[in-house]
Amino acid sequence: MTLRELHRTVSLGEGESLEFKRKASHPDKIVKELVAFANTKGGYLLVGVSDDGSIPGLKFPDEEAFAIEQAIFKLCKPKFDFEKKIIAISEKRSVLSIYVPSSTRKPHFVLEHFRKRWGQAFIRVEDKSVKASREVREIIKKSKLERNIKFTYGNKEQQLMRYLEEHDSITLQRFKDLAGINTFTASNTLIRLVLANVLLVIPREKEDLYLRKSTT
Repeated sequence: MTLRELHRTVSLGEGESLEFKRKASHPDKIVKELVAFANTKGGYLLVGVSDDGSIPGLKFPDEEAFAIEQAIFKLCKPKFDFEKKIIAISEKRSVLSIYVPSSTRKPHFVLEHFRKRWGQAFIRVEDKSVKASREVREIIKKSKLERNIKFTYGNKEQQLMRYLEEHDSITLQRFKDLAGINTFTASNTLIRLVLANVLLVIPREKEDLYLRKSTT
């Protein structure tokens, strides 16, 4: 990314594939943005750029890059590819660009407090990195492995489809109550229907939304 490309990119504003950070004061929090890019469509993290689109830059970009890299290696599992570049904006200031492509090893997780255990997965929704629900994690994981998903069109599926004929979307909790089934069964049913290309999932911070996929 050249300086001209940097200015053009920043002018677009934050979005699904672009995040600004003034500095890397908390690299353990920054890695969730990178994990979200890896779990979604990829994207750029620009450190030294403010939320309002101004570009104050960094005085010591190498130190910021080192702190972020250490956090990636210690906190992210499994590891994902990334490319870093330091872009000079003046004699004393630079912007750190970190590009993360969409990963083939998703879902990726951020470990908690440097402990060697699974933590939280994040995905990118518009200009936010949000925690992925169990359903979204399973959909991400299984969509790489399974093809031609089949399911039994039973009573609960019929209730769901009738509901979606009259409503724009449904949540896991609403489907569970509607069909009179437990959370595990409701969750797995929604996962299978998304993988079968019948439903579309819209991830949300609190409750995911499930929509009937258009056939047109």
